[in-house]
Amino acid sequence: MEQDRDLPLLVNALRERGVRAEMVLWDDPSADWAAFDLAVIRSTWDYSWRLAEFVAWADRCSAVTRLANPADVVRWNTDKRYLGELARQGVPTVPTRYFAPGDTPELPENGEYVIKPTASAGSRFAARYGSGERDTALRHLARMHGDGMTAMVQPYVANIDVTGERALLFYGGRYLHAIRKAAVLEPGLAYDADKVPHPSLEPWEPTAAELDVAARALAAVPGAPELLYARVDLVDGDDGQPCVMELELVEPQLFLNEVHPESLPVVAEAIAKAAADVSR
Repeated sequence: MEQDRDLPLLVNALRERGVRAEMVLWDDPSADWAAFDLAVIRSTWDYSWRLAEFVAWADRCSAVTRLANPADVVRWNTDKRYLGELARQGVPTVPTRYFAPGDTPELPENGEYVIKPTASAGSRFAARYGSGERDTALRHLARMHGDGMTAMVQPYVANIDVTGERALLFYGGRYLHAIRKAAVLEPGLAYDADKVPHPSLEPWEPTAAELDVAARALAAVPGAPELLYARVDLVDGDDGQPCVMELELVEPQLFLNEVHPESLPVVAEAIAKAAADVSR
Protein backbone atom coordinates (compact mmCIF):
# COMPACT_ATOMS: atom_id res chain seq x y z
CA MET A 1 0.00 0.00 0.00
CA GLU A 2 1.28 3.44 -0.87
CA GLN A 3 2.59 5.81 1.77
CA ASP A 4 0.30 8.56 3.05
CA ARG A 5 2.18 11.60 1.79
CA ASP A 6 -0.64 13.93 2.85
CA LEU A 7 -0.47 13.13 6.56
CA PRO A 8 2.82 14.89 7.46
CA LEU A 9 1.65 17.95 5.52
CA LEU A 10 -1.60 18.04 7.48
CA VAL A 11 0.10 17.59 10.84
CA ASN A 12 2.49 20.45 10.09
CA ALA A 13 -0.33 22.70 8.85
CA LEU A 14 -2.30 22.04 12.05
CA ARG A 15 0.67 22.72 14.28
CA GLU A 16 1.25 26.01 12.48
CA ARG A 17 -2.30 26.92 13.55
CA GLY A 18 -1.49 26.17 17.17
CA VAL A 19 -3.27 22.81 17.18
CA ARG A 20 -1.61 19.94 19.02
CA ALA A 21 -1.61 17.26 16.35
CA GLU A 22 -0.08 13.79 16.52
CA MET A 23 0.16 10.85 14.15
CA VAL A 24 -1.04 7.76 16.04
CA LEU A 25 -1.46 4.21 14.80
CA TRP A 26 -5.05 3.09 15.18
CA ASP A 27 -3.97 -0.23 16.71
CA ASP A 28 -1.40 1.21 19.13
CA PRO A 29 -2.37 -0.36 22.47
CA SER A 30 -0.74 2.49 24.37
CA ALA A 31 -2.73 5.23 22.61
CA ASP A 32 -4.86 7.32 24.97
CA TRP A 33 -7.68 8.40 22.68
CA ALA A 34 -9.45 10.19 25.53
CA ALA A 35 -6.55 12.66 25.62
CA PHE A 36 -7.59 14.05 22.22
CA ASP A 37 -10.53 16.29 21.40
CA LEU A 38 -10.76 14.77 17.93
CA ALA A 39 -9.47 11.63 16.21
CA VAL A 40 -9.41 11.89 12.41
CA ILE A 41 -9.03 8.64 10.49
CA ARG A 42 -6.47 9.12 7.76
CA SER A 43 -4.72 6.14 6.18
CA THR A 44 -5.80 2.98 7.98
CA TRP A 45 -5.34 1.07 4.74
CA ASP A 46 -4.79 -2.24 6.54
CA TYR A 47 -8.31 -2.25 7.96
CA SER A 48 -9.73 -4.59 5.33
CA TRP A 49 -7.46 -7.38 6.53
CA ARG A 50 -8.69 -6.85 10.10
CA LEU A 51 -12.19 -5.54 9.63
CA ALA A 52 -13.82 -6.75 12.86
CA GLU A 53 -10.86 -5.47 14.87
CA PHE A 54 -10.96 -2.09 13.14
CA VAL A 55 -14.69 -1.59 13.62
CA ALA A 56 -14.35 -2.56 17.29
CA TRP A 57 -11.56 0.02 17.64
CA ALA A 58 -13.80 2.68 16.08
CA ASP A 59 -16.48 1.91 18.66
CA ARG A 60 -13.99 2.15 21.54
CA CYS A 61 -12.41 5.34 20.23
CA SER A 62 -15.73 7.08 19.66
CA ALA A 63 -16.78 6.24 23.23
CA VAL A 64 -14.03 8.49 24.64
CA THR A 65 -13.56 11.19 21.99
CA ARG A 66 -15.09 12.50 18.80
CA LEU A 67 -14.16 10.22 15.91
CA ALA A 68 -14.29 11.51 12.34
CA ASN A 69 -15.99 10.05 10.63
CA PRO A 70 -18.34 8.51 13.25
CA ALA A 71 -18.15 4.84 14.18
CA ASP A 72 -21.55 4.00 12.71
CA VAL A 73 -20.42 5.50 9.40
CA VAL A 74 -17.23 3.43 9.60
CA ARG A 75 -19.24 0.26 10.18
CA TRP A 76 -21.57 0.99 7.26
CA ASN A 77 -18.94 2.19 4.80
CA THR A 78 -16.37 -0.58 5.32
CA ASP A 79 -18.84 -3.05 3.78
CA LYS A 80 -19.41 -2.26 0.10
CA ARG A 81 -22.86 -3.75 0.22
CA TYR A 82 -23.77 -0.11 0.87
CA LEU A 83 -23.81 0.22 -2.94
CA GLY A 84 -27.00 -1.81 -2.95
CA GLU A 85 -28.53 0.55 -0.39
CA LEU A 86 -27.60 3.57 -2.49
CA ALA A 87 -29.12 1.96 -5.57
CA ARG A 88 -32.35 1.21 -3.74
CA GLN A 89 -32.57 4.92 -2.87
CA GLY A 90 -32.27 5.87 -6.51
CA VAL A 91 -28.60 6.85 -6.56
CA PRO A 92 -26.96 5.85 -9.87
CA THR A 93 -24.41 3.14 -9.04
CA VAL A 94 -22.39 0.50 -10.84
CA PRO A 95 -24.67 -2.60 -10.87
CA THR A 96 -23.40 -5.04 -8.26
CA ARG A 97 -24.21 -8.58 -7.16
CA TYR A 98 -22.94 -10.13 -3.94
CA PHE A 99 -21.91 -13.71 -3.19
CA ALA A 100 -21.12 -14.74 0.37
CA PRO A 101 -19.27 -17.95 1.27
CA GLY A 102 -21.61 -20.83 0.53
CA ASP A 103 -23.46 -19.01 -2.25
CA THR A 104 -23.34 -20.31 -5.80
CA PRO A 105 -21.73 -17.54 -7.83
CA GLU A 106 -23.22 -16.41 -11.11
CA LEU A 107 -20.79 -14.88 -13.58
CA PRO A 108 -21.70 -12.90 -16.69
CA GLU A 109 -21.78 -14.95 -19.89
CA ASN A 110 -20.62 -12.05 -22.04
CA GLY A 111 -18.50 -8.96 -21.65
CA GLU A 112 -15.91 -8.03 -19.08
CA TYR A 113 -16.57 -7.98 -15.37
CA VAL A 114 -14.83 -7.25 -12.07
CA ILE A 115 -14.60 -9.37 -8.93
CA LYS A 116 -13.53 -7.89 -5.60
CA PRO A 117 -14.32 -8.26 -1.91
CA THR A 118 -16.91 -6.18 -0.10
CA ALA A 119 -14.19 -5.06 2.33
CA SER A 120 -11.05 -3.87 0.58
CA ALA A 121 -8.69 -0.96 0.08
CA GLY A 122 -6.26 -0.20 -2.71
CA SER A 123 -7.93 -2.68 -5.09
CA ARG A 124 -6.89 -5.58 -2.86
CA PHE A 125 -8.12 -8.90 -4.22
CA ALA A 126 -9.73 -7.14 -7.21
CA ALA A 127 -9.40 -8.34 -10.81
CA ARG A 128 -10.93 -7.83 -14.24
CA TYR A 129 -12.05 -10.79 -16.33
CA GLY A 130 -13.30 -11.50 -19.84
CA SER A 131 -15.84 -14.08 -20.95
CA GLY A 132 -13.08 -16.61 -21.67
CA GLU A 133 -11.61 -16.46 -18.17
CA ARG A 134 -14.38 -18.14 -16.22
CA ASP A 135 -12.18 -20.83 -14.64
CA THR A 136 -9.68 -18.24 -13.39
CA ALA A 137 -12.52 -16.11 -12.04
CA LEU A 138 -14.02 -19.08 -10.20
CA ARG A 139 -10.67 -19.85 -8.59
CA HIS A 140 -10.53 -16.22 -7.48
CA LEU A 141 -13.98 -16.53 -5.92
CA ALA A 142 -13.08 -19.83 -4.26
CA ARG A 143 -9.99 -18.23 -2.69
CA MET A 144 -12.03 -15.32 -1.37
CA HIS A 145 -14.78 -17.54 -0.01
CA GLY A 146 -12.17 -19.80 1.57
CA ASP A 147 -10.87 -16.77 3.45
CA GLY A 148 -14.38 -15.85 4.58
CA MET A 149 -14.81 -12.90 2.21
CA THR A 150 -18.04 -11.88 0.54
CA ALA A 151 -17.45 -11.22 -3.15
CA MET A 152 -18.99 -8.55 -5.33
CA VAL A 153 -19.34 -8.97 -9.10
CA GLN A 154 -19.76 -5.92 -11.31
CA PRO A 155 -19.77 -5.38 -15.06
CA TYR A 156 -16.55 -3.72 -16.15
CA VAL A 157 -17.58 -0.16 -16.98
CA ALA A 158 -15.91 0.28 -20.37
CA ASN A 159 -16.14 4.07 -20.27
CA ILE A 160 -13.51 4.14 -17.54
CA ASP A 161 -10.96 3.42 -20.27
CA VAL A 162 -12.16 6.53 -22.13
CA THR A 163 -13.23 9.12 -19.54
CA GLY A 164 -11.44 7.69 -16.50
CA GLU A 165 -12.56 7.61 -12.89
CA ARG A 166 -13.32 10.87 -11.10
CA ALA A 167 -13.07 11.40 -7.37
CA LEU A 168 -14.94 14.36 -5.84
CA LEU A 169 -13.65 15.36 -2.41
CA PHE A 170 -15.64 17.10 0.32
CA TYR A 171 -14.25 18.44 3.60
CA GLY A 172 -15.94 20.32 6.40
CA GLY A 173 -19.28 19.87 4.65
CA ARG A 174 -18.13 21.65 1.47
CA TYR A 175 -16.88 20.61 -1.94
CA LEU A 176 -13.07 20.70 -1.85
CA HIS A 177 -11.65 19.56 -5.20
CA ALA A 178 -11.67 16.68 -7.67
CA ILE A 179 -9.23 14.47 -9.53
CA ARG A 180 -9.38 12.13 -12.49
CA LYS A 181 -7.35 8.95 -12.83
CA ALA A 182 -6.98 6.15 -15.34
CA ALA A 183 -8.28 2.62 -14.88
CA VAL A 184 -6.56 0.60 -12.16
CA LEU A 185 -7.51 -2.92 -13.28
CA GLU A 186 -5.65 -3.89 -16.42
CA PRO A 187 -6.58 -7.05 -18.37
CA GLY A 188 -4.67 -10.06 -17.13
CA LEU A 189 -3.57 -8.46 -13.86
CA ALA A 190 -3.94 -11.09 -11.13
CA TYR A 191 -6.19 -10.40 -8.17
CA ASP A 192 -3.27 -10.80 -5.74
CA ALA A 193 -0.86 -8.64 -7.74
CA ASP A 194 0.17 -5.20 -6.53
CA LYS A 195 -1.79 -2.42 -8.20
CA VAL A 196 -1.06 1.23 -8.86
CA PRO A 197 -4.02 2.73 -6.99
CA HIS A 198 -4.05 6.15 -8.65
CA PRO A 199 -2.56 6.01 -12.17
CA SER A 200 -2.28 9.13 -14.35
CA LEU A 201 -3.60 11.55 -11.71
CA GLU A 202 -4.75 14.96 -12.88
CA PRO A 203 -6.97 17.77 -11.56
CA TRP A 204 -10.59 17.62 -12.61
CA GLU A 205 -13.39 20.17 -12.80
CA PRO A 206 -16.59 18.24 -12.03
CA THR A 207 -19.66 18.66 -14.17
CA ALA A 208 -23.04 19.64 -12.78
CA ALA A 209 -24.20 16.06 -13.29
CA GLU A 210 -21.24 14.70 -11.29
CA LEU A 211 -21.85 17.12 -8.43
CA ASP A 212 -25.52 16.16 -8.42
CA VAL A 213 -24.80 12.42 -8.19
CA ALA A 214 -22.25 13.04 -5.42
CA ALA A 215 -24.76 15.10 -3.45
CA ARG A 216 -27.41 12.39 -3.84
CA ALA A 217 -24.98 9.71 -2.65
CA LEU A 218 -24.01 11.70 0.44
CA ALA A 219 -27.64 12.48 1.24
CA ALA A 220 -28.38 8.75 1.18
CA VAL A 221 -25.94 7.85 3.97
CA PRO A 222 -28.08 6.35 6.77
CA GLY A 223 -28.94 8.66 9.63
CA ALA A 224 -27.73 11.83 7.85
CA PRO A 225 -24.55 11.87 9.97
CA GLU A 226 -22.22 14.83 10.24
CA LEU A 227 -19.31 13.97 7.95
CA LEU A 228 -16.00 15.76 8.32
CA TYR A 229 -14.83 14.35 5.00
CA ALA A 230 -16.08 12.31 2.07
CA ARG A 231 -14.95 11.18 -1.35
CA VAL A 232 -17.34 10.10 -4.08
CA ASP A 233 -15.76 8.02 -6.86
CA LEU A 234 -17.61 8.22 -10.16
CA VAL A 235 -17.43 6.59 -13.58
CA ASP A 236 -19.58 7.01 -16.68
CA GLY A 237 -22.10 4.23 -17.19
CA ASP A 238 -23.13 2.77 -20.53
CA ASP A 239 -25.51 5.71 -20.96
CA GLY A 240 -22.63 8.15 -20.57
CA GLN A 241 -23.98 9.48 -17.26
CA PRO A 242 -21.99 9.46 -14.00
CA CYS A 243 -22.63 6.74 -11.47
CA VAL A 244 -21.09 5.85 -8.12
CA MET A 245 -18.29 3.31 -8.11
CA GLU A 246 -17.44 3.83 -4.44
CA LEU A 247 -18.33 6.16 -1.60
CA GLU A 248 -15.23 6.67 0.56
CA LEU A 249 -16.12 7.80 4.09
CA VAL A 250 -13.41 6.08 6.13
CA GLU A 251 -9.87 6.67 4.84
CA PRO A 252 -9.92 8.44 1.47
CA GLN A 253 -6.75 9.68 -0.15
CA LEU A 254 -7.07 13.47 -0.52
CA PHE A 255 -4.39 14.07 -3.19
CA LEU A 256 -3.07 17.16 -1.41
CA ASN A 257 0.55 16.38 -2.13
CA GLU A 258 0.29 15.27 -5.75
CA VAL A 259 -2.47 17.33 -7.34
CA HIS A 260 -4.15 19.84 -5.02
CA PRO A 261 -1.66 21.42 -2.60
CA GLU A 262 -3.82 24.56 -2.58
CA SER A 263 -6.45 22.63 -0.60
CA LEU A 264 -4.11 21.89 2.32
CA PRO A 265 -5.01 25.02 4.36
CA VAL A 266 -8.72 24.40 3.75
CA VAL A 267 -8.50 20.86 5.13
CA ALA A 268 -6.34 21.93 8.07
CA GLU A 269 -8.78 24.70 8.95
CA ALA A 270 -11.73 22.29 8.81
CA ILE A 271 -9.98 19.87 11.16
CA ALA A 272 -8.97 22.67 13.53
CA LYS A 273 -12.56 23.96 13.60
CA ALA A 274 -13.95 20.48 14.28
CA ALA A 275 -11.52 20.03 17.19
CA ALA A 276 -12.33 23.46 18.59
CA ASP A 277 -16.07 22.78 18.39
CA VAL A 278 -15.59 19.66 20.52
CA SER A 279 -13.48 21.40 23.18
CA ARG A 280 -15.97 24.24 23.74
